[in-house]
Amino acid sequence: MKVCMIVTNGFEEMEAVGTYALLRRGGLEVDVYSLRGTEAVGRFGLTCAEIKPFAHFQDHSYAALILPGGPQWQELEASHGVQDLLKVFSQSDRFIAAICASPTILGRAGLLQGKNYTCYTAMNEDFGGSFHEDYAVTDGKIITGKSAAATFDFAFAILRALCGEETVQKTKEDIYYQE
Repeated sequence: MKVCMIVTNGFEEMEAVGTYALLRRGGLEVDVYSLRGTEAVGRFGLTCAEIKPFAHFQDHSYAALILPGGPQWQELEASHGVQDLLKVFSQSDRFIAAICASPTILGRAGLLQGKNYTCYTAMNEDFGGSFHEDYAVTDGKIITGKSAAATFDFAFAILRALCGEETVQKTKEDIYYQE
């Protein structure tokens, strides 16, 4: 099963790389796209190279769209391509996952209306849904994460939604994760 993640300069490394690694460990294929050609520089200077350019995004068979947080959220939100992709995923009833600042993008696009969600507390606005302080919240096809500290819970929520609890438990065992 394939999922896609979109990043640009200012992505939160822990949220992007941690989520990527956990999803790969769980058996998902993860394609990462950059709004800026084939590279993106994280908030703390990590450069990810040889990323797929978002300008060439054509594959609409992905099971989920993932938006890490960090200061990049503003550029993601301003992207007409990202906004169009959110509509495609929403209208085709596929999963949309966003963490930290990026649930704000979903909220402003109307995707959190009537939904339970979480996000970085300072980024919470009146999105027409119910905000929760939990690390990860799943409501239908929307998965949200609170912050960088929530990366594990966020990634496990995505795995749970796409692959089931058995895959989550196996992935936890593989990394010696203890609750």
